[in-house]
Amino acid sequence: MILKQYLLVLFLFISFFTTQAQDESLFNSTTVPLSLRVNANAVVRSDLIHIEIKDYDAMVYTNKRIITIFNKEGDSKQGAYQYYDKNTNIKNLQARIYNAHGKEIKKFREKDFLDVSAVSGGTLFSDNRVKYLNYTPTSYPYTMMFDVEVVYKSTAYIPSWRPIEGFYTSTENAEYKITNSSTSKVKVQTLNFENYNIEKKSDYNYVAKNLKPIKSELYSPSFKTYAPYLNAALTDFNMEGVRGVNNNWQDFGKWMYDALITGTEELPESIKQEIKEKTALATTNREKAKIVYQYVQNKTRYISVQVGIGGWKPMLAEEVDRLGYGDCKALTNYTKSLLAEVGVDSYYTVVYGDDDIVDIDKGFSSLQGNHAILSIPEDNDYLWLECTSQTSPFAYNANFTDDRDVLLVTPEGGKIVHTKVYPAEENRTETSASIQLEDSGNITAQVKIVSKGTRYSNHYFLENELEKDQKLYYKDYFNTINNIEINAISFNNNAEDIVFTEELDVQAIKYASKVGQRILLKPNVFFEEEYVPPRYKKRNLPFQINRGKVNTNTFKITIPQTLQVEALQDTVTITNKFGSYHYAITQKDANTLLFQRELKINKGNYSKEEYKEFREFLLQIAKHDTSKIVLKTNI
Repeated sequence: MILKQYLLVLFLFISFFTTQAQDESLFNSTTVPLSLRVNANAVVRSDLIHIEIKDYDAMVYTNKRIITIFNKEGDSKQGAYQYYDKNTNIKNLQARIYNAHGKEIKKFREKDFLDVSAVSGGTLFSDNRVKYLNYTPTSYPYTMMFDVEVVYKSTAYIPSWRPIEGFYTSTENAEYKITNSSTSKVKVQTLNFENYNIEKKSDYNYVAKNLKPIKSELYSPSFKTYAPYLNAALTDFNMEGVRGVNNNWQDFGKWMYDALITGTEELPESIKQEIKEKTALATTNREKAKIVYQYVQNKTRYISVQVGIGGWKPMLAEEVDRLGYGDCKALTNYTKSLLAEVGVDSYYTVVYGDDDIVDIDKGFSSLQGNHAILSIPEDNDYLWLECTSQTSPFAYNANFTDDRDVLLVTPEGGKIVHTKVYPAEENRTETSASIQLEDSGNITAQVKIVSKGTRYSNHYFLENELEKDQKLYYKDYFNTINNIEINAISFNNNAEDIVFTEELDVQAIKYASKVGQRILLKPNVFFEEEYVPPRYKKRNLPFQINRGKVNTNTFKITIPQTLQVEALQDTVTITNKFGSYHYAITQKDANTLLFQRELKINKGNYSKEEYKEFREFLLQIAKHDTSKIVLKTNI
C-alpha cells in the first residue's frame, strides 16, 4: 500500500515537472520546428481557449496564449488585449516577455495595460473599452505569454476560433473548448477544417497542431473562405439584460425586431405632419422614399453612438430628430420611421459593410454584421439606402454594401437576402479627349471623364475637395504623363442617374519624345493603368475578381502639318473568360488620328491554376496600352 502511494506521488511529481518543462520550452524560440518558421512572421506556440457556459446570462472565458515573434511584421500578432464594458468583469490579465533563449525579461500586470475607448475618435458616446499592452521589443525573436480570464453577463456573442490567425502566422498547438453547464443549447459551425490538421476531441472541443503559415497572394478571396474557422452561439442568450432566442435566422431576426427595434420608432407630431406635407404630391413609393431620403440627408449627420444594448439597439427616432445626428443604426431607424409615416414599408437591415464583399453567413444564425442599412421592397426586389451618407445618391450602395447576403429584420422574423449586384456593363469609366500635339512633343488637351455604377463612387467625392487637392489627385490619376499641368476643372454630378462627369483642360511638356527627325507618341494618353499582379512560382490560393468593369477611351489626336504618320499599331482584339480588350488607332485625314480602346473585366471566381492565364491577359493589355506610333517630319 505504501509502495503504491509512493509510486502515485512519484508519478504526479514527474508529470508536474514534465509539463512545466514542456511549457518552459515554448518560451525558447530555438525550439520552434523549422517547418513552422518558413514564411512565418510569428508562430503561436500554444493557444488554449476555454469557454464555460454557466447559464444563459453567465459565461467565463479563459485564454493562455504563447506566441513567438520573429520580426517587426509579426508585432501585430502579439494579441495582448481584452475588450470590456459594464457587463464584463476582467478577473485576470497579465503578460510576460521572454528573450530568444526563453529567459523572462519583462512582466506586466493588469495595471500596466493601457485602458482606452474601443472605438474611433468619431464616436460621440461609447461604453466599449479595451485594455491592451503597448510593448515595443528591443530585439527579435522574442516570446510573449498572455493570460486572461473574463466573466461575461452578455452571452449573445461567443468568441470564435481561428486556428490560423492570419497570413504569415503558423500554429504549433491550439485548443478550443466549450463547457456547457447551462440549459441553453450550444451551436457550433466549423469551416475548412478538412484541409488542416485539426482533431475533434468532442462536440465542443477541438485541437489543432503544426499548421503552417499561409502566404498572402493578390486577388485571393476572403481569408475566412479557405482558412479554418469556428463559430459558436447559444440558442438561448442574454444581451445586456434582454433575453434572446437564436435557433435560426427567422427567430433571431424576430427577437431583434421585438427587442431592439420595437419602441424606438415614435416621432414628434410636428415631424409626422411635416414629412406628410413634403410627400403629398408623390404618387409612388419610390418618389416618397426619395423625398424622405433627401430630407434625412439634409437634416442629420453621422456620429457613432455605441451605448446601451451592446451597441446594437438604435437610438429613439425622436432623439435623432431632436439632436440631428446618429450612428448607422439610429439613422437607418429614423429613416424607417419617417417612411412608415408616409405609408412606405421598409426593413432595418444588418450587413457587413466593407469594400471587400463579406456575407452574413446564411447557414449559421448568430450575432453578425458591423453596419445597418435600410431596404425598401420594390417589384420583387429591394432598394438599398445608405442612411449615414449626406452625399450618396438615392438607392446607391456600390463598393460598401453591394453584392452580399444581408439580414432583413422584419416583424415576422429574420430573412437572408442578397443586395444589388452591379454588372460590369453598368460600372463604366468613359474617357474622351481632344488632343493637340505640337512638333516639339508638347500636348494640350480637353479631357472628359464619365463615371457610372461602382465607378461613380471612385470619382464623385472630388467635387467637395479643395482645388489644390483636386489637381494633386489628377497628377496621380494620370501618373503615366510626366510634367502634366491641370489648367481648368469642372464637374457635373447627376445624382439622379448616378453619372459623374469631369471636364479638364490640361497640358504636358514633351509628352512625345523626339528621336532625330521622328517623334514617338503613345496614343493612349489618358487612361487608368491596369495593375499587373506579381508572378508566383506556385500559386496556392484561388483568385477572385469582386466587381466587373468597363473602361473606354476615345481620343481625337490632331497632329501639326509639319508631321506625318510613318507607322501605326495594328488593331488588337482579345477575348477570354476574364474579359475582353480592344485597341485601335486609325488615321482619319492627314492631320487627325482616332484612338479607341475598350477594356472589360469580368467578375468571377477562378481556380489557382487559372491565375497564370489571367496575369498573361493583363500583361498583354499593359504591353499594348503603352505602345507607340511613329511620326516623322515632312519638311
